[in-house]
Amino acid sequence: MQLTIGKLAAAGGVGVETIRYYQRRGLIDMPTRSGGDGVGGGIRRYDADDVRRLKFIRSAQAAGFTLDEIADLLELEASDDRVRVRALARQRIDALDEKIAQMTETRAALARLADQCAASDKGPCPILAAFDP
Repeated sequence: MQLTIGKLAAAGGVGVETIRYYQRRGLIDMPTRSGGDGVGGGIRRYDADDVRRLKFIRSAQAAGFTLDEIADLLELEASDDRVRVRALARQRIDALDEKIAQMTETRAALARLADQCAASDKGPCPILAAFDP
């Protein structure tokens, strides 16, 4: 399988600029041009490994990993350091638990404000008043 950058982007569900950004970050290799790197050089071609790596990056992002953490995961994939991979996963779980707790608090506060707003038609709306500095 030989893909242009546009086809690689489509296969991964991202834009071409995202591929280029990942390349600048060192997450995806930039292949050499098929006709050389000079003026009028050929087109860069990507293969199935590039598609797999792009999908790995997107899946890891969906799980909440940062691009720096994903770079670590990609390095660890080559070394098969399961202890470090587990440690990164547990860190991500802790961060998600913290975010869930914050969102639960925010939801509860907003629900209280909505109840207060519904309890009376007089005076300023408690929801709007809570957002007013």
